[in-house]
Parts: sequence; C-alpha cells; structure tokens
Amino acid sequence: MAVAERIRNNPKFRELVTKRSRFAWILTSLVLVIYFGFIVIIAFDKAFLAQHVGSGVTTIGLPIGVGVILSAIALTGFYVYRANGEFDELNRQIIEESRR
Repeated sequence: MAVAERIRNNPKFRELVTKRSRFAWILTSLVLVIYFGFIVIIAFDKAFLAQHVGSGVTTIGLPIGVGVILSAIALTGFYVYRANGEFDELNRQIIEESRR
C-alpha cells in the first residue's frame, strides 16, 4: 500500500481534515461578519460612525475600523497558534504511523 493511501485511510487524517476545515470555516465566518458588519454600518448608519469621541476630532469610526483590522490579526494569530499546536501534532502522528 502506498504511503499516500495509508495516510488517507488513517482515521487521524480524517479527524485532522474535519477539525481543520470546521475551524477554518468558523474563523472565515467571523471575519466575514466583522468586515461586512462594518460595511453595513458605513452604508446604513454613517451618523453613528461620524460621532466624535470626546471633544477631539476623532470619530467613532476610526477606533471601530482599527478594531476590524486588529480582529483580523488576532484571528489569524489564533489560527496559527492552533495550527502549530493541535493540527501539527495530529499531522506528526499521521506521518509517523504511515511510515510503519
């Protein structure tokens, strides 16, 4: 049996594919909700985003926009953290088992 076939037949491989796909779809959904939520606010409630923060010239749209960008960075970091931990460990186990 070829190595690729042994990997495909390994239950841990199916577990890895399922977990990674589910996690990626959840994070994708979160990013889309955040981004499109911001765009919807821009489209339908400009007055809300135009409110000034304190007595300065900064509007509330600026920190929300920065929050959108930071949320993308944080979610990417969360994915990398989980990929380097749980997903890489499963991958290592699959490769080790396929060599036997």
